[in-house]
Amino acid sequence: MRRVCFVLRVRKDRLEEYRERHREVWPEMRAALSAAGWHRYSLFLRDDGLLVGYLETDDFEQARAAMDATEVNARWQAAMGDFFEELDGVAPDAAMTPLPEVFHLP
Repeated sequence: MRRVCFVLRVRKDRLEEYRERHREVWPEMRAALSAAGWHRYSLFLRDDGLLVGYLETDDFEQARAAMDATEVNARWQAAMGDFFEELDGVAPDAAMTPLPEVFHLP
């Protein structure tokens, strides 16, 4: 299982709304993530807008491609895109660039 961590930046004026949206992630979105192989997926949000994401998956590119193929993900990305800084027209999920892991204590 590969551990994947990524960072994005949420606009400071949208932090509370971003938190609110994630209190009630659509059930079909949750189901699609699980079916696509996203396991132990967590998001952490700092008050300055730094968003840290973590997930475990067998193959991140395959898991991301599986989500790209779903209609619910297209709707979610369209609904969430304006929350982020510096995407330059890229969907939030496409901007998830895994950070290199430098240490792990199993």
